[in-house]
Amino acid sequence: MGPASRVDSSPGVALRTYVGAFADELVRAGVTDVCICPGSRSTPLALVLRQQPGMRVWMHLDERSASFFALGMARAQRRPVAVVSTSGTAALNFAPAVAESRHARVPLIVLTADRPPELRGIGSTQTVDQTRLYGAQVKWSEEMLLPEATPNATRYVRAIAGRAVSTALAGPAGPVHLNFPFREPLIPAEPETTSQENSKATVRVSRARRRPRGEDLEPLAAELALAPKGLILCGPLDNPEFSSAVTDLAHTLHWPILADVLSQVRTGPQNNDSLIDNFDAFLRHKPTAESLAPDVVLRFGATPVSKPLGQYLEANAQSRQIVIAEDDTWLDPQQTATDFLFADPAELCLSLGDALLAAPISDNPKRREWLGAWQEARRLTETALAEAFKPANQMSEPTVIHRLAGLLPENAVVFAGNSMPVRDLDSFFPAGKVPIRFMANRGGSGIDGVVSSALGAAAATQQPSVLVIGEISLYHDSNGLLAAQRFGD
Repeated sequence: MGPASRVDSSPGVALRTYVGAFADELVRAGVTDVCICPGSRSTPLALVLRQQPGMRVWMHLDERSASFFALGMARAQRRPVAVVSTSGTAALNFAPAVAESRHARVPLIVLTADRPPELRGIGSTQTVDQTRLYGAQVKWSEEMLLPEATPNATRYVRAIAGRAVSTALAGPAGPVHLNFPFREPLIPAEPETTSQENSKATVRVSRARRRPRGEDLEPLAAELALAPKGLILCGPLDNPEFSSAVTDLAHTLHWPILADVLSQVRTGPQNNDSLIDNFDAFLRHKPTAESLAPDVVLRFGATPVSKPLGQYLEANAQSRQIVIAEDDTWLDPQQTATDFLFADPAELCLSLGDALLAAPISDNPKRREWLGAWQEARRLTETALAEAFKPANQMSEPTVIHRLAGLLPENAVVFAGNSMPVRDLDSFFPAGKVPIRFMANRGGSGIDGVVSSALGAAAATQQPSVLVIGEISLYHDSNGLLAAQRFGD
C-alpha cells in the first residue's frame, strides 16, 4: 500500500475521516442546512459539519426548538435539513418534530450522537437506549459503525449519507434517523495524507415522476366529460406546478374548485372564477350543502382543514370520490373514496387534460347551472362576510385574517398554528391574484414547535413572513423566539 493510501489509525484522524466523508456526501446529495444543539458527545458531528463547505450551520440552545426550526426549513425548501443532538434525553426532545415530519411528509435527517456500545446498560451517565429511538415515526433508522479511517468505512458512511437523503425524499417524504456512537477523545484531527478513496462519492439517486399516459386515462376522461355535477377538491399540498395544472383542468371540465388554504391554489395568477374560497362558511348551512350534492369528486392533497367539508364528503358518500395521491399513502379519513389513483398530482392533471381532448365536454346546461350554483353561494357568502368585516364592526380573529390578505406582498409566507388559527385562515382568507405561500404543521396537528417552524421557514425563504398563532402555542414554544434574536431578521 503506497504512502497516499496509508491508514492513520489514531482516534482523532478516524473521526475526521469518517465524519468528514459523511458530511461531504450529505452536501453532494443536496443537504445545505444543519441545526446543531450543544453537547459533548456530538462534538465530532458539530465540528466537522461546521467546517464543511456548502453547509450552513444554525446553532440552537434547545433541541425541541432546533428540530422544529429544521422542520420549517425543510418544508420551505422542499429538501432535507439535518438536525444534530448529543446523547441521552437530549435526543428524545426531537420526537414531536420527528412525528410531525413523518405525518406531514417533510424530509428530515436526524443525527444523534451516542455512547459507544461498551458504555451502554452499565449505568453510564447521559445514556439511554437510542437504537430505533423514534420507532415507527421514522422511515428508516440506522445504528452507525464506530468511526474508522479505512476505505471500507468511508465507503460505508458515504453510502449511508446518500441513502438517508434519498429515503427522506422518497414518497412519502419523511424523517430518517442515524445514531452515531463515538468514543473519547471526541476532537477530530486532520490526517497527514489524504486518501483519494475518501473523496469519492458512492452513488447517485434519481427518480422519474409518476405521470400516467393520456391513453390510460381515456376511460376516466370519457366518464368525467359526461358528468356535469363534478367537483375538484384541493386539500393541503405543496407542489409548485399543481396550481396552474389543476385550474386548467377545472376550466376544461367547467367544474368548481374547493381550495383549502394550504393547497397553494387559493392565491396566485392562476386564480379564476371557478375557484371557491369560502366554502367552509356556506357548507355549514344544511339546505345549501344538500342542494350542492355532486356526482363525482376529484380529491387532491391531504385531509382538508375544514370540518364542514369533511362532513359534506360523508353526506355525499354515494358519489364517486376519486383520490389522487402522489405516493401509496391511503388518504381517506372519511372512508368515502371509491377510487385511488397514484400519480404526481400536477402530472395527472396535465395527462387528464390531454385525454379530455379526445372526449369533448358537452355544452350541457346542467354543467353551467352546477358551476353557477357554487359561484352564487360564494358570492352571497362574500357579501355577508364583507358586511361583518366592515371597519365599524368589532375586531376579531376572522377580521384580522381578512384584513391581512390586503397587506401581504407577493410571495409572502403565512405560517399558521393549529386549532383555531389555521381554521380561521382557511375560512376567512380570500382568494386573490397575489401569490402567497401558506404553511402549517398539519401532519400531527400539534400545537408545539410552531414558533420555531415558522422561523425556520422564514430563514429558508428569506421572504416577508407572518405567523398566525394562538396564545397556548406561543407559550409552548416561547423559547423558539431565541432563534429570531440569534439569527437576526
